[in-house]
Amino acid sequence: MVAEVALRIEHVGGTSVPGLASKPIVDMTVVVPGRNVVGRAIERLRTLGYCHRGNLGIEDREAFDHPPDMVRHHLYVSPDGATALLNQLALRDYLRAQPDAACQYGELKKALARHFQNDINSYVFGKTDFILGVLRRAGLTEEMLTSIERVNRPAGQG
Repeated sequence: MVAEVALRIEHVGGTSVPGLASKPIVDMTVVVPGRNVVGRAIERLRTLGYCHRGNLGIEDREAFDHPPDMVRHHLYVSPDGATALLNQLALRDYLRAQPDAACQYGELKKALARHFQNDINSYVFGKTDFILGVLRRAGLTEEMLTSIERVNRPAGQG
């Protein structure tokens, strides 16, 4: 059972911020005590019908496709304290505490979605400066910000 290896499950992503414009898909992260437990979490989620997709280029964040008989959602597994998890939590918590920033971010997301309807990479790229600004204000280190930027804005872009 996943509960035996999980510290907690965090609701992250756009739907975790009240009033924020977002796709109607819930993002959740299963937080485990460390990297040494990730493999056990992956195996336990497999027994529940989740399909492991790997880290999709984001260190310390394992992604899963939900079982076909469940409501569509995104599920991840991350070790506690990992940059990928801190990124999700810091952005969520900042936007929850700063409604004006959440409104700005929502407007940016809507504009990018209209402009890049069929180009997810450009959509993500377009959000990067805003996200990095929030994460900087939230206290993430320059090393963490650099690793987040590297994922969202690959070399040769911007």
